[in-house]
Amino acid sequence: MGPDTSTDRTPAESEQRGPKADAVPWSVYLRDVGTSVGAVVLVGLFLFAVSGVWPPLVAIESGSMEPHIDTGDMVFIMDEGRFPGPDARHGVVTAERGTETGYRTFDRPGDVIVFAPNGNERRTPVIHRAMLWVEDGENWYDRVDADAVGSADSCRELRNCPAPHSGFVTKGDNNGAYDQVTGTSTVVRPAWVVGTGVVRIPRLGFVRLWPTGAGGPSVGSAAETPDFGPGDRDDQTATRPVGAANVTTEG
Repeated sequence: MGPDTSTDRTPAESEQRGPKADAVPWSVYLRDVGTSVGAVVLVGLFLFAVSGVWPPLVAIESGSMEPHIDTGDMVFIMDEGRFPGPDARHGVVTAERGTETGYRTFDRPGDVIVFAPNGNERRTPVIHRAMLWVEDGENWYDRVDADAVGSADSCRELRNCPAPHSGFVTKGDNNGAYDQVTGTSTVVRPAWVVGTGVVRIPRLGFVRLWPTGAGGPSVGSAAETPDFGPGDRDDQTATRPVGAANVTTEG
């Protein structure tokens, strides 16, 4: 009869370790989380270094810039002084100048800008196209698109005309009137401009908007609006910068 080897048999490795031995140490989870957070921070710092604006991304909540910027899009913005186009004024090329030089952004002449309406940083910023540059006291009625001034037949009947100060006249691509006619904002001073839109990422903005219950992202776009009388409107559609306050558009 052969030797008894029953006492020499060892349990399988999994039996020796038991269920607790298979658990992943907390240090591994912490390391993975730290790596992910670090990667996000590095990407954010890179985008800030490129754009010069924080936050560099804004989510669009309204349709005033459609079809060139849609509700739910994410827009990358850049400091207007970084890479200005030809004949830029304070880093911004107006649609008027863009038409003459062939400079276009988002399929139309001129720059799309994000700005604080009436310079009020507590209000949601607006993202609309810079249409004209006007000087302090200028009668700019003769330079306007007649379809974008409502019922005004002269400067005297046109809101913000003569210009109360130098700055930009703005308008959403999908809107029927200038922001300075509807009351979205007075003439936009250069100091109120946050930056210019560079590129849009379709539908990515919904990721930012869903947690807040917002209907959609909108950076300076608004629905078509009628001609309003003097005074400020405060019923703008908002655009939300990623990780910051909203950026609104007038509708």
